Amino acid sequence: MPTFQATDGVEIYYQRWEAEPALPPVLLHHGFIANGLTNWVLPGVVDALTAAGRDVVAIDARGHGRSGKPHDPSFYGESRMAADVATLLDLLGIETVDVAGYSMGAVVSLLLTTRDARVRRLVVGGVGSAVVELGGVDTRIIPAGDFREAFEAADPKTITSPAAAGFRSFVDAVGGDRVALAAQAAALHASPIPLDAITVPTLVLAGRDDALATRPELLAKAIPGARLAVIDGDHLGAVRVPAFTSELLTFLNTP
Repeated sequence: MPTFQATDGVEIYYQRWEAEPALPPVLLHHGFIANGLTNWVLPGVVDALTAAGRDVVAIDARGHGRSGKPHDPSFYGESRMAADVATLLDLLGIETVDVAGYSMGAVVSLLLTTRDARVRRLVVGGVGSAVVELGGVDTRIIPAGDFREAFEAADPKTITSPAAAGFRSFVDAVGGDRVALAAQAAALHASPIPLDAITVPTLVLAGRDDALATRPELLAKAIPGARLAVIDGDHLGAVRVPAFTSELLTFLNTP
């Protein structure tokens, strides 16, 4: 099982589908609760990229999938996850990379791109105005406290937030570590991201019915030269809409 040790000792799992393409590898970073399998493999994104001859790397963020799951919030936050991606790029000897992130992974990808000159092209999905206004995922729709309540509840029927209850169902469906995920919810990035410092070609990709990615045009305007594509789907479903994969593939396959 391919893993590496993060700078703070957390074991991080990743997968790689190797090829020898003319274009750089594609690094995929999943959303909250999900992992590389559920966010990128099962919806067919990895298959589409590899069929196009791309070298693909998918990471399981700390607290998710097959990576380490400490229960202390001090080990979490999208900034730490961005550092994990940089460590993985170092490990694999990748000098230029295309990056795609969804929801939490979009915030990770934006942070990485503001810090790491190896990013050539960037796709951010499942986020919108909250990145500009709050510095991260939209906690106005589901406050971090609602996530923690939902994950800590012994009986899902006692959860008071319908939106958070949906994410609890997702956690249970993928067999997630609810304590580790509550720790990440307590450490969500919520400070300004220097979006105007992003100079690489960027695609903002949002589902039309995604309550967590409202007003994506505000995010696109905040990133110099960014392009916006709005497709069908809500937050958990947009990545499975064929247009998501086709928009991502067309954008990333541009030399």
